Amino acid sequence: MTDVLKKCVLFNGLNESEIEAVLGCVSSQKKKFDEGNIIYHQGDIIDEIGIVIEGSVSVVKEDFWGNRSIISIIPKGAIFGEVYASFETKPMDNTVYAAEKSEILFMNISKILDTCSNSCQFHKNLVHNMVRVLAGKNIMLMEKISHISKKTTREKVLSFLSAEAKKSGSSYFEIPFSRQEMAEYLSVDRSALSKELGKMRDEKIIDFDRNNFRILKK
Repeated sequence: MTDVLKKCVLFNGLNESEIEAVLGCVSSQKKKFDEGNIIYHQGDIIDEIGIVIEGSVSVVKEDFWGNRSIISIIPKGAIFGEVYASFETKPMDNTVYAAEKSEILFMNISKILDTCSNSCQFHKNLVHNMVRVLAGKNIMLMEKISHISKKTTREKVLSFLSAEAKKSGSSYFEIPFSRQEMAEYLSVDRSALSKELGKMRDEKIIDFDRNNFRILKK
């Protein structure tokens, strides 16, 4: 588990012994979830953040009629729940599911933000790192808004694929979504998405095999 946490942005600058000490300070506990299990319900008031130790997590927004929109997929080593945990009294607008069989480490947010009685330097680092986590989530949400604000399904898809290619530094890359998840993330109909992807492949703009994509035209 420590190997995963060392790669987590929350623990930047901390060595293995310091991470172990922090886990004792913040009332950490591990829980396991099967695929599809709900970790947090919409409407929950939470005081803990979660770190994905194994598996992955989906953050989903559902409207009154049950229509789903994927906000994000949280991979191994990443954090979720920090925004609502920080508010303390604000109910969650989203539902958090285990996207696959997963193990989650939970930590009390107030014990992260309030430095311990020993005023240890590595605990102070957590506060600075938490600011970075929140800033990163804000960038991620702005990126999604830039995709879904496009007018057509093709423009949304191209915006998303362009961003994923830039992240990977290559025209060949893997996306973190299934087709249904991609449709929900981009707020488009699943059949319309599949049809548009097929057209773009026929026009030799892109090529793909399941989650592996390649951009053929600039």
